[in-house]
Amino acid sequence: QVQLVESGGGLVQAGGSLRLSCAASGRILSINAMGWYRQAPGMQRELVAAITSGGSANYADSVKGRFTISRDNAKNTVYLQMDNLKPEDTAIYYCNADAYDIDYVKRPYWGSGTQVTVSS
Repeated sequence: QVQLVESGGGLVQAGGSLRLSCAASGRILSINAMGWYRQAPGMQRELVAAITSGGSANYADSVKGRFTISRDNAKNTVYLQMDNLKPEDTAIYYCNADAYDIDYVKRPYWGSGTQVTVSS
């Protein structure tokens, strides 16, 4: 099994910043893409940002220029730096990793989520 543990969520005023972290552990052979998704109340889960093992990143249009995704492959950790936060960024943020376990089984893994609340 592979576990993903997120941290760094919280309450912040509009215009503020937060940094999310997600560490993968367990029976990991390798991790391909890692990413962050979010789900607001009554909405579908949506991709926020993703990054390949080589460092190529892509972002949702709504966060381009404000959020930055990065990863530390040695630590199996992905980060999301969120600046100039807006009330519409309020959601539960989920970490995702596309990983091979030590039995060579590839599947997506999800964290349990961390709440981000932006007050106006």
